[in-house]
Amino acid sequence: MKQQNLLIKSYVKKLESIQKLISLSFIFILISCGEPSHPTLDTFDVEKDVFESGKSLISLPFDLHDLEEVTVDQNILLIGVHGSNSRGYEWIYPLQRLNNDGNMVSFFRWDDNACPNPSIISLLSLIKEKFKNNLNLNKVILLGHSYGGLLAAEFAKAWDMDVPLQIHSIAAPLQGMNNLNSICGYEPPDILKNNIELHQWRTIKELDGAFSDLDYDPQVVEILKSKVTRLPETYKGNKLGHNWSISWVADEISKEE
Repeated sequence: MKQQNLLIKSYVKKLESIQKLISLSFIFILISCGEPSHPTLDTFDVEKDVFESGKSLISLPFDLHDLEEVTVDQNILLIGVHGSNSRGYEWIYPLQRLNNDGNMVSFFRWDDNACPNPSIISLLSLIKEKFKNNLNLNKVILLGHSYGGLLAAEFAKAWDMDVPLQIHSIAAPLQGMNNLNSICGYEPPDILKNNIELHQWRTIKELDGAFSDLDYDPQVVEILKSKVTRLPETYKGNKLGHNWSISWVADEISKEE
């Protein structure tokens, strides 16, 4: 009888241990499911599910996010700046295309439902912090699309660092819009500082879904010392509209490297 009781107690203890293990495993699964992994260039899927990759990118909180491991070989901070109501997918191929050993590829997630000035101030501070922590950096490349392209061009006014800044403003309404101009006090830069390059990449208005219904082209504005390129009608067999423009520009930039 005594031996039987000992066997029962031993069985109960084993059962309790198994139950605890199952409970801990279940909790771990719940935590893992509730905390999505940080998107990186390596996890982006251009071929199979670019929309899911875009969702992970645009779901990031407002901040400047590294999209790859930081190395000592990187001397250029390359930043993508999304436009209004972006779904993220339009950035997947361009960011991968522009990745090389010398570029520290990152993505600036900002509040595109607000005026650009607060985010410009935030971005400048984040860039300075990045340079403080990575002494090998010696240049910034800023690629902004649509409303993000407007932010990137406006960013030129705030630039007060000694390092070179190269801005690519892509399919951006640099003239501004009525509400933006009146509420936010937006005015495009009229001239650039000596250590700033600005390249305006303009889509064909009639093919750009964001601008085609307007009776004017909001991309057209004269900024002294800036370079202007009008994009072609097609890209890889597709109409070269608003979102495809970033990929076309990424290919052109890569040719110059």
